[in-house]
Amino acid sequence: MKMIINADVFVKDVPGQLVGSLEPISLVDGNIVGVVHNRDSIMNGRIGVNITFEIGSAEGLESLKKIWRSRDVTISRMSSVVETFPTEYVLIGNISPLDIEKLMNKAGKAAEIESTDIRYSSKMTEDKKTVMISVNVKSEDDLEELNTFMMSSCRRSGIVCIRSV
Repeated sequence: MKMIINADVFVKDVPGQLVGSLEPISLVDGNIVGVVHNRDSIMNGRIGVNITFEIGSAEGLESLKKIWRSRDVTISRMSSVVETFPTEYVLIGNISPLDIEKLMNKAGKAAEIESTDIRYSSKMTEDKKTVMISVNVKSEDDLEELNTFMMSSCRRSGIVCIRSV
């Protein structure tokens, strides 16, 4: 399983150091996705570089760290990037903030949700509210499960559910 890693490193401000920090990624069978060489980000005479890359294993990542240390590359931050699949729903009907909370708690059991953003409008009539729900899930299967859950739950509750495209 490939991991996508985002790292902030600092290299000496001398010729060849940028290439020297990027080349080891290919040595551990990694693939560079993006590089930002930030000459405005200087720490102790070193230039900041943000690198996003794919790598096939945790062992490869550990090997890369050892190579970087041996080449005097300072690792400032390193984190994995999680790919998510976004979708949005507009709900219209007699729905309260508590109803939304219950709905999304149940949705979290139906699909693996990475993040949710909910916007609730109370400016419609007493019995009609509008809710915009933006959701990021971890897989396309979760996207399908969430969609099935949201549509059937809203239909049972008499709420109009519109999935954006």
